[in-house]
Amino acid sequence: MRSSNSDADLREAQRKLLLDAAAVMRRRHVRGSDGSTSPNAAEALANVLEGVARSEPALHQIDRDEAIALAHRLLDDDHPELSRMWPA
Repeated sequence: MRSSNSDADLREAQRKLLLDAAAVMRRRHVRGSDGSTSPNAAEALANVLEGVARSEPALHQIDRDEAIALAHRLLDDDHPELSRMWPA
């Protein structure tokens, strides 16, 4: 059984991961170094990742696990376009 401190630590690590992924999305995609998505779509996705990280009520319908998986893919540069959340 996890302690509440462990749960809090996990949530904080996930929050940081999502924020880091949003920053990478902006650096890599919004600024045009990767042509796989439009700058507007990349910015929108970065905003969603930040919103999920901040637990914004408007984004509670977003699958947090999928957002975290996408964050890992973005940071590892491991085919993030395979995520269901990737802009079409």
